[in-house]
Amino acid sequence: MLLCIDIGNTNIVMGLYREQELLTHWRISTNHERMPDEYAMLLMSLLHHAGLDFDDVDDVILASVVPPLTDRFRELVEDYLDADPLIVDTGTKTGVDIRYDRPQEVGADRVANVAAAFRLYGGPACIVDFGTGTTFDALSARGEYLGGAIAPGVRVAAEALFLRTARLPRIDLQRPPRAIGGNTVDAMRSGILFGYVGLVEGMVARFRRELGDDMRVIATGGLAEVVARETSVIEHVDLWLTLKGLRLIYELNRGST
Repeated sequence: MLLCIDIGNTNIVMGLYREQELLTHWRISTNHERMPDEYAMLLMSLLHHAGLDFDDVDDVILASVVPPLTDRFRELVEDYLDADPLIVDTGTKTGVDIRYDRPQEVGADRVANVAAAFRLYGGPACIVDFGTGTTFDALSARGEYLGGAIAPGVRVAAEALFLRTARLPRIDLQRPPRAIGGNTVDAMRSGILFGYVGLVEGMVARFRRELGDDMRVIATGGLAEVVARETSVIEHVDLWLTLKGLRLIYELNRGST
């Protein structure tokens, strides 16, 4: 089976594939202090909970935007899984023609998202990823990655309000009863949630003017469902889009497992 690992600044998402079937998946917090052996024990526990073991993993593909953790997971895979991980970088076949001024600056997770979106939904498309940053990626009708936009993530914005103000509390991201908040917590929830809905709708409208009226909109990331419930511009929510893209990239480079 193929283990796909997406290392982000806030979360690490992992999924185990048997050919084209996603058997199980996990989302854990990114911890920059955790060592390879600690991550290995955590992975072993997750596998055991799914009735699996290290021996069930045949190969690994890894996308990371956290360079120090890239090396730690490489060590984990080599020592505990006895495998040579495929690490997505500028030399990896992705099936995506990257039309970016500096292709090496495009995160591996964004490349995986575009690869999966074109295969599954076609182009042109706008892929919105609600992660540490909220990213908007543009995909042409021919499957070219044209670039995109990056905004602070929803949770980053909420945490910034708490850290940079004297009297605003730390809040959880729930839907407020109305846009006009009757108390501080609901006012913050309204500004953050509905404010980001407005951001998404505005950016999608601008992308559509440049890509055409037939542009599809696909959302992924931990808060994709929360935001999608508040707007009609998001057509598809695909929480495991990055993992699907990693599997497709693996097939281009090493064949199926």
